Amino acid sequence: MTALGFLYPGHSGEDDYPRIEQLLGSDIRVDLVHTDIGEDAHRVDALLEMGSPRRLEAGVAELRLAGADAVVWACTSGSFVHGWDGAHEQVRALARAAGLPASSTSFAFVHAAKEIGARRVSIGATYPEDVARLFADFLGAAGIGVSDVVSSGIITAAEVGTWTEDEVLALARAADRPDAEAVFLPDTALRTVAHIPALEKELGKPVLTANQVTVWEGLRLADRRVNAPELGALFTREPVVQA
Repeated sequence: MTALGFLYPGHSGEDDYPRIEQLLGSDIRVDLVHTDIGEDAHRVDALLEMGSPRRLEAGVAELRLAGADAVVWACTSGSFVHGWDGAHEQVRALARAAGLPASSTSFAFVHAAKEIGARRVSIGATYPEDVARLFADFLGAAGIGVSDVVSSGIITAAEVGTWTEDEVLALARAADRPDAEAVFLPDTALRTVAHIPALEKELGKPVLTANQVTVWEGLRLADRRVNAPELGALFTREPVVQA
């Protein structure tokens, strides 16, 4: 059994995680601990506080007791808002506190882009434009080109969590650009897992979404690879028959 631990801010799109666990269809357990987010706001000061060491460390003990093999901070904006160097320090501090390999959703997007060979992407963000641009800057620091950033200007994760499949598809369509090799939907508050096959069929290219890449990153840290086509192109890099 491989146990993956995730620190998820508040309550919004967390039901993506048991759905992913079911779709993985193997001996993989997905454990979620909810962190206290403070103020629910896609605003730089609130996001910096949301991802502060004291808030993340509060959930670490529960994941250790659950036997997690790795831990991922399941929040994109609460990681990239710290900048490239600050986000590295954030996961280093998390690894020290947990005594486990650690990462965050922002780095998950970087590693997943490399996995699928996407050197240029476009971004469909629920965030306000200034926050969305910080994600583009983060990807740029990783050497990933950004064709365009489309912002929906939503302030709270609670509102993002009410989005329908049609709204998710509309955001992905609006963000897609001909020169983008993949489309990124970076908010873990956005329920996307049930829609990934439809998104990729509609756009004809990989679509990487926050909760999807977060679990993939946990698997990467635990040195596990799983073929699960219903989770999109990212999960088809391994042979169907697994050892």
